[in-house]
Amino acid sequence: MEQQAPKKTKPKMLIIILLIVIIIAGTGSYYWISSKAYETTDNAQVDGNIIPVRSSVTAYLNEIRFRDNQQVKKGDTLIVFNTIALKAKLEQAQAALENAKADVSVSDIRAIASFQNAQSSLQNAQSGQQDILATKANLDKAKQELERTNNLLKIKAATQEQFETATAALQVAQANYTQAVNKQASSYSNSLGQETSAKAVKGQISVAQAVVKQKMAELALAEEDFSHAYITAPFDGIVTKRSVSQGQYISAGQTLCAVIDNHHLWISANLKETQLDKIKPNQSVQIRLDAFPELKLTGKVESYLGATGARFSLLPPDNATGNFIKITQRFPIRISIDGEQPTALYPGLSAFLKIKVQ
Repeated sequence: MEQQAPKKTKPKMLIIILLIVIIIAGTGSYYWISSKAYETTDNAQVDGNIIPVRSSVTAYLNEIRFRDNQQVKKGDTLIVFNTIALKAKLEQAQAALENAKADVSVSDIRAIASFQNAQSSLQNAQSGQQDILATKANLDKAKQELERTNNLLKIKAATQEQFETATAALQVAQANYTQAVNKQASSYSNSLGQETSAKAVKGQISVAQAVVKQKMAELALAEEDFSHAYITAPFDGIVTKRSVSQGQYISAGQTLCAVIDNHHLWISANLKETQLDKIKPNQSVQIRLDAFPELKLTGKVESYLGATGARFSLLPPDNATGNFIKITQRFPIRISIDGEQPTALYPGLSAFLKIKVQ
């Protein structure tokens, strides 16, 4: 009986071993098939917009209205500059603009007066033509009278005194005619001068109008500077990295702080180039963060960067140098996060991704 017991247990052992083999094979097959359906990487991190806040004006810093790492809303006032000098520049620009507009009005009035003077001078010149005609008629009459008196004198029908009187009348008529001609020429010359002066004054209007445009631009710049005396948050987020103090003299372009947009985040992943043929836009992604293992997030493949990460490095590798060593390149992709994002997410957190490719 003792020799037959092992024979009875042998089929049971075979069945158990067979079951174990089947379980192992099934589990292995399951994980093998599952691995084919996903691409994974741990070279990923949470990313977001981090905006440096810079000064647009040169002024003293009057007030800082935030604490480092404080949550702020879009439009909240962060920093207030001293506005005395900025307001003075604004008022100075406004006064300069008003003065330039007044110059345009004065130039308009001068141009109108100049053209009126030119018209008056032209009318005087035209009226001088009538004087020329009248004196010419008197001159012709005096010539005829002198000729008639001379003929009468020859036949003793006129006296020498009458002849001398006719001669003097002719001379006076000739002088009046010459004076009328010269006066008309002077009037025409004066008219041309008045017209040229009027055109010059009209040209000054264009200059004055250009000055007005310049002063308007200076006023716009002054208004822009004055509006930047109050720096506000560009979006909801966290303000941090304050690098200035109250009362400090700030130059235009100087960095004041940084604002982190922690409400619109995404995942930046660096996949191996051998994985790219399976990765397509809109593929679903499972996201796990090292900082919060219990937090389950999902997302979608959004876009490719367009070049390998090495192309964007400070010193990109050059394969033509002769010391080429082939290594697998990393290709950055952007992954959006589904649904409402938790407030606990911050740019820079490490992430593990499973991208469903089948």
